[in-house]
Amino acid sequence: MQLIGMLDSPYVRRTALSLRLLNVPFDHRPISVFRTFEEFRRINPVVKAPTLVCDDGTVLMDSTLIIDYAECRVGRSLMPSEREERRWTLRVVGLALAACEKAVQIVYEYDLRPAEKQHEPWITRVHGQLHAALADLEAELVRRALSSNERSLNQAGITTAVAWRFIQERVPDRGVATEFPKLAAHSAAAERLRVFQATPFE
Repeated sequence: MQLIGMLDSPYVRRTALSLRLLNVPFDHRPISVFRTFEEFRRINPVVKAPTLVCDDGTVLMDSTLIIDYAECRVGRSLMPSEREERRWTLRVVGLALAACEKAVQIVYEYDLRPAEKQHEPWITRVHGQLHAALADLEAELVRRALSSNERSLNQAGITTAVAWRFIQERVPDRGVATEFPKLAAHSAAAERLRVFQATPFE
């Protein structure tokens, strides 16, 4: 199988990390949706990262759906099966993905839209949504720590660490470590793991 996309995308990176933790073999092709748009479009006309090209040529997209397929393939999940545990994990993953989404929107607004066309009320709104997601994530981690052990790392731990690293790299003024110490500590611990070292933010 081939995983298409750059590891500076939190969605591509969480997918690659999940595949590695599930021991699903794949080749990573770091093709950019921006710099190499036409090359990406030849693989997937929608040009959405991550894209997974399966062994039979089927093209899948969206990180959550690709991870779901990988889990079905190996008969193992990075999500807990017990109801209460799963509910909490889903909340954390949802918050982390929301933080990713809002951070990506901020990056696109500043990097892709001409300054004279940037809409300040929209930017303020997205900044507020990002801060709210991080604040709620921090509150959840205050209540309960996430595992940063490679053997017990689940999707909540993966996605939270990936989200925080992306924010630090691309919108660092929106994720201040002193304001969110639990998030910063978890991400730092996860980044030291072998699987994260093998899947670095590019």
